[in-house]
Amino acid sequence: MEAIRIFLAYAAHKSFTVFQMDVKTSFLHGSLKEDVYACQPEGFIDADHPSHIYKPDKALYGLKQAP
Repeated sequence: MEAIRIFLAYAAHKSFTVFQMDVKTSFLHGSLKEDVYACQPEGFIDADHPSHIYKPDKALYGLKQAP
């Protein structure tokens, strides 16, 4: 936290423009580099299709490929 304050003080001293952005949801828009498949978790198994697996279209939180 102190490093951020020092950086902002330096930027203000030098009249730099500082930008802010939100990266909490960046993984929602990330593309997958490889195909990933997921099994149905216990308690959420589709009764009509118990053996189906799923292929996500976008990156999911916790994947190694997620940004």
